[in-house]
Amino acid sequence: MRSDWKTRKLSEIAEFNPRETLPKGNIAKKVAMDKLQPFCRDIPSFELEKFSGGTKFRNGDTIMARITPCLENGKTAKVTILEDDEIGFGSTEYIVFRAKEGIDEDYLYYLVCSSEVRDPAIKSMVGSSGRQRVQTDVVKNIDIDVPPLEEQRIIGGILRDLDDKIQLNTEINKNLEQQAQAIITDTIGSYRISSIEDELSDLPLNWCYHTLESITEQVKPGTNYQPKRIDCGIPFLNVRCINNGYIDTSSAKLISEADYHKVHKTWQPEEHDILISRIGTLGLVAVIRKEDLPLAVHYNFIDIKTKSIPYEVMYFLLKSEVFQTAYHNLAKQSVQEYVTINEVASLKIPLPNDSTSIFEPLMSMYKIINNNLMENTRLIDLRNTLLPKLMSGELDISNLDL
Repeated sequence: MRSDWKTRKLSEIAEFNPRETLPKGNIAKKVAMDKLQPFCRDIPSFELEKFSGGTKFRNGDTIMARITPCLENGKTAKVTILEDDEIGFGSTEYIVFRAKEGIDEDYLYYLVCSSEVRDPAIKSMVGSSGRQRVQTDVVKNIDIDVPPLEEQRIIGGILRDLDDKIQLNTEINKNLEQQAQAIITDTIGSYRISSIEDELSDLPLNWCYHTLESITEQVKPGTNYQPKRIDCGIPFLNVRCINNGYIDTSSAKLISEADYHKVHKTWQPEEHDILISRIGTLGLVAVIRKEDLPLAVHYNFIDIKTKSIPYEVMYFLLKSEVFQTAYHNLAKQSVQEYVTINEVASLKIPLPNDSTSIFEPLMSMYKIINNNLMENTRLIDLRNTLLPKLMSGELDISNLDL
């Protein structure tokens, strides 16, 4: 530790669960636990609800999940969704941190995200299996080496700029996704997709219905083989690995190469295959990219290899409201909701005989979306590399002029 850094308890630099007044019955912005995204600073959405209890916070506060597996999965965010003097609320399973005088709020957010706080918080968890919670008193007493305020601001600023660019790319992609869905709606949205003939709409001249099976090379489930999990190997995807249309293998179980070849003995996932979830959480869609391979696909997914229409178009089509409505209409109930492969393959999709001009913009949009996703991956890797080095003082930025 450098001489100008001081060791302090976390409770000395952050107020825990600060007291706020929010009368019961008042309408306020609520941030439920399921709104937080793994290792994502920004809160993507909220709900307006009557306050009946829960943690309360203001803009600038950091909220961290205190329950397993939400904390391990990276559910920590900085609050920026409120107006000046507005109070929001959320799950009772949050710990709220507020920067005390002399502490930069961005620095505090990234400190809470770092191993300096996360590791001891996770180790402190107690309770029954699956419902373990952080011991707040343990977190309060974590020793932190704290730099001077100006250096805190530089550290927070470096990491904030990376997250700002990640958020900008995310917003651009969200806008492009909306534009793509508008194109799908304007072209085929007024027609029905169904496997039942008497539900189909009349089509205009030079349009016809194609079964999903007829416009693809493959519509197959993943594997129901249960390989042995190991610490280092090939990702075995589950629904938690699908994040806004792309694959995130950070939460995937790992299997050996030998088991992988048993799992995918007759076919293997390939670049540009499209996955759609079919059991439990229905209709999550993602494209397999080259950098995702190799990976194994669970039985909860359908793997679609495209043929007569580009994979970029198929991606947006499968995510469209008209397809998702038909897909969910196929759902059957057992222990969980599910759809059968044969019925999905038999869904009839209305398409013009010459769809090139209609769907060509979708291909350009997908390219931009994918480029932004790849840039975000690099930015996240850079942020995660810098975070521990900045928080520990390994990188000396005291003389950096930003």
